[in-house]
Amino acid sequence: MRAAILYAPNELRLGDAPDPSASDGDLVLRVRASTICGTDIRIWRGRKTAGVRYPSILGHEFAGEVVEPGGHAEFSVGDRLGLCPALPCGKCRLCQTGRENLCTEGQAIGYQIDGSFAEYIRIPARAVAFGNVHKLPDGLDFSRAALVEPLACVLNGQNRVRVGVGDTVLILGAGPIGLLHVKLARLRGATRIIVSEPSASRRRAAEAAGADLTIDPSAEDLTVRLMRETGGLRADVVICAIGIPALAAQATALAAIGGRVSLFAGFSKNDMGQIDINAIHYNELEIHGAFGLSRADYANALSMIANGLIETASMITHSYPLEEADRAFVTAEAGDAIKVAVLND
Repeated sequence: MRAAILYAPNELRLGDAPDPSASDGDLVLRVRASTICGTDIRIWRGRKTAGVRYPSILGHEFAGEVVEPGGHAEFSVGDRLGLCPALPCGKCRLCQTGRENLCTEGQAIGYQIDGSFAEYIRIPARAVAFGNVHKLPDGLDFSRAALVEPLACVLNGQNRVRVGVGDTVLILGAGPIGLLHVKLARLRGATRIIVSEPSASRRRAAEAAGADLTIDPSAEDLTVRLMRETGGLRADVVICAIGIPALAAQATALAAIGGRVSLFAGFSKNDMGQIDINAIHYNELEIHGAFGLSRADYANALSMIANGLIETASMITHSYPLEEADRAFVTAEAGDAIKVAVLND
């Protein structure tokens, strides 16, 4: 089969890979749509190395159709499927205490297991047994289904900081993840959603996604504007949706007394940032990390998208065939696109 193969940092090329087979109860899917995640870009550029192999096939946001059911009676050739890519061990202390997204003994598709930037992908039998695989409802196309995974990660992050009715939410960054945070915060009843983003096109996208106010931090002082907009109270929830270490320090200054801060975005290895520990202490701030997703998060996100509660079609602004995966990565990195899809029609 043809696949976009990562041979080393900065070396992503179309090449030939062995066709996967459905041995020992595995499933084989024909990948129909796979979207590029910011983490994929960090791996490509060598800024993330944990769990990465060379050569390997990246891609963990995807949907496809069954070509080999692997003996599973519940699946047939042609079934349309989405998949939670994280495969927890199910046995460790983290899994047993409801933190399977943090499991250190499990595996993930697109990391330890070859991913979706390919014609076909093998889904391990364990993923089927664990309930990671979901049939897609009629009317949900493959591209929108690929965005279930990032929405599930956003859902995990907002659950951690308890976004809800009455909250003023400040989101730093209006890339794909920031926009999903806007959409989900709106759905969860946030009273006011404010987005800080220097890109004019992304500010417009945030407004279309449901933000009440967008601010260009390169043109005005974000703290001064936020204080004015909130009567000096600042934001109940601050979400860092872009991996810039300096934003972690800024977030504590932007959070209200008793506020919650989500360091949601991934940062590169060895990134360090200063943070105002007095603000945390005296204002009783909560600082939360957010990593990955659980199987329950994926199922809930799938339901939200399938039932029209979260609109994602408009987020896919660029698409490329698999043969142009290298161009797709360049486009995604450049920042002009919102979400870039690699399609296999």
